[in-house]
Amino acid sequence: MEETARWLTSEEQHAWRSFVRLHEKLGGRLARLLQTQSKLSAADFAVLVQLTDVPEGRQRYQDLARELEWEKSRMSHHIARMAGRGLVVREECLEDARGAFVVITAAGRAAIEAAAPLHVEAVRSLFLDHVTPAELRTLGEVSERVVAKLDEDQS
Repeated sequence: MEETARWLTSEEQHAWRSFVRLHEKLGGRLARLLQTQSKLSAADFAVLVQLTDVPEGRQRYQDLARELEWEKSRMSHHIARMAGRGLVVREECLEDARGAFVVITAAGRAAIEAAAPLHVEAVRSLFLDHVTPAELRTLGEVSERVVAKLDEDQS
């Protein structure tokens, strides 16, 4: 039996397209500012942020890829480019010969420490300054609920 598509209502379509457009415009603007101000791509920044959030600034390739929602090949190629610029290093996993770690370097820490204040100011001026505290709480709640469902469906 053929399923019928659950088409979006005009209100749903408007909200969805507005969200997508916000995501695209905000992401693009933040990426350009990062590149211009810090010489880091949005992908570099995402990797460095993730590594600064874990103990010892090191994470297994597969865990980092999962956190960033990246395919294995994208992760390998991007980490190789970052390693070539001295931002990270690859360490073999002694317990598992098939595994490896990505580790932030001193240069990587310096890069993220220089970029973070500029990025935070851009997030404030481009986004946070234009929403109320109540809207921000609602956005946080909605985002957490959708991400939890996505994580649940991935397992």
